[in-house]
This record gives sequence, C-alpha cells and structure tokens, in this order.
Amino acid sequence: MPGGPSAPSASTEVAGVASDIGKRTPFQCPRVEAYVNVIRTASLFSADFERLFRSHGLSEATYNVLRILRGSKLADPAGLGEVTCQRIGEQMVSPVPDVTRLVDRLERQGLARRRRCERDRRVVYVSITPEGESLLDHLAPGVDDQHAAHCADMTEADLRRLSALLTAFRAGARSTRGVRPGQSNPNSKD
Repeated sequence: MPGGPSAPSASTEVAGVASDIGKRTPFQCPRVEAYVNVIRTASLFSADFERLFRSHGLSEATYNVLRILRGSKLADPAGLGEVTCQRIGEQMVSPVPDVTRLVDRLERQGLARRRRCERDRRVVYVSITPEGESLLDHLAPGVDDQHAAHCADMTEADLRRLSALLTAFRAGARSTRGVRPGQSNPNSKD
C-alpha cells in the first residue's frame, strides 16, 4: 500500500452511538451526540458493575459508600475514618437523595457502623467495619477486570485525554445549573 494506510472498510469501522441506538439519521448537533454518547456509555458500564456488586449484596451506591468510608479510614491518622452522612453525600460519584438509607443497608449487612456525636446528637458518624473492608478487598480483582475490559482498546494517553474532555464536559454542566429550559445561559461561550 504505497502512500500510507488505506481508509478503513465499512466492516472495520467502529459504529457510532447513532447506530448503537438505532438512529436512522446522523445527529445534527455534536453537543447532542456527545451527551447521548456519555449517557449510553455510562449506562452500559454501570450495568456491568451493577451485576458484579449485586452478586455480593451491594449496589453501585452502597459500593461507593464503602469506598468513601475506607478512604476516610486510610486518611485518618487515628485510623477511625468516621464520616458524617452529609460528607458521604458530598463525595458520592452519583449523588443520591438519601444517604441514610444506604448507610442503614450497610449497617444491617455488618459492613458499616454508626456512632452519634456526643456534643450534637443530630450528627451521626459512619465508619467501615472489618467485614466491609474484607468485601472491598474481595471485589477489587473483579472491579479491576471490569475497568480493564471497558478500556481494552484505549491507550493510557487516550484515557487521560478522555478524562480531560469529560472534566470539561462536566464543567459545562455545572455552569448551567439553575438555567431553565429555553432561558439563555449567562455562562455560555456561544
């Protein structure tokens, strides 16, 4: 093949999100296509992790709480790692409206424990139990395998670029909070 590689044939082209969702015409707006791509990808990845976590009595949200609790314990010089429900809510990857319900479930499973603040009884501290840490250790290889499978066709440079693009995408989403549909966004660069 003199002059460089040939264009990929139709059989080797990667199908885009339009094809994945059965859309018959191309997206007219790259912003809409990017949004649908993010949602579709997140949904597919999430389903794989949900199956893994469900097989161990967890959801993505309860797994996330356990990770937050373990991270707090590792960062705590005293090794207690107690965190308030409010702080857990702030650190969730996908925010949920009722962290208390998630903590209830983890406590019933023996994976987390609570302690009321002695000075302010309204404040409840949550920490991970040894059983919770053991479950996270048990899940780690499966979680790593899922990440590896999802990213198998991407280089580290691709993944860093993707992360940077998604960070920019989220920044745009944050700038539109509070803007009603049909209202112009004062933060828009357009």
